[in-house]
Amino acid sequence: MNSSNINQIVLIIDEVGYPVLMAIGMGYFIWYVWKYVTKELKPKIGASHKTLIKLLDQIRMLDNDLIRLQQKVNTVIEYRKQEELKKQGQEDEDSTVYINDMGKSNDNK
Repeated sequence: MNSSNINQIVLIIDEVGYPVLMAIGMGYFIWYVWKYVTKELKPKIGASHKTLIKLLDQIRMLDNDLIRLQQKVNTVIEYRKQEELKKQGQEDEDSTVYINDMGKSNDNK
């Protein structure tokens, strides 16, 4: 800075006072930050908001798919249990028939 610029700054401070000059500087700073936020950040926040909504929708869809898959797995497990019980019942029935047949054959002798 040259001496004429410094003299102008000192003259302005002397005329309006230091607090008024700082208030003007603070106003400029607030205006600059507001401009930056509205021009730069707001569009990026909007885009990230849309992405967040898409991700939440995908998570909900995956959750629904998991619920349906779990229901199918539970159905298959229940079906297998019933098949095992049927198989066990037939084996018990076959062994009962075999024991009865043995008793009849022993009675005939």
